[in-house]
Amino acid sequence: MAILTVRLTAEEERLLVKRSRGAGMKKATYVRQLIRDEPFVTGADVVADATRRMGDSRLRVRRK
Repeated sequence: MAILTVRLTAEEERLLVKRSRGAGMKKATYVRQLIRDEPFVTGADVVADATRRMGDSRLRVRRK
């Protein structure tokens, strides 16, 4: 099995921790999942992924 080493800034590390916890995974498992995800082919793929990650728009809190 190959080993991949990536250098992250402190902010990137915090984002990775936050996203992996939100997904309920360890950091390494979360990164593996991101690597295995299908790449975007069309703009519709990007929109579908963004919609899935943003969640239910009815629950979103709007700024005043």
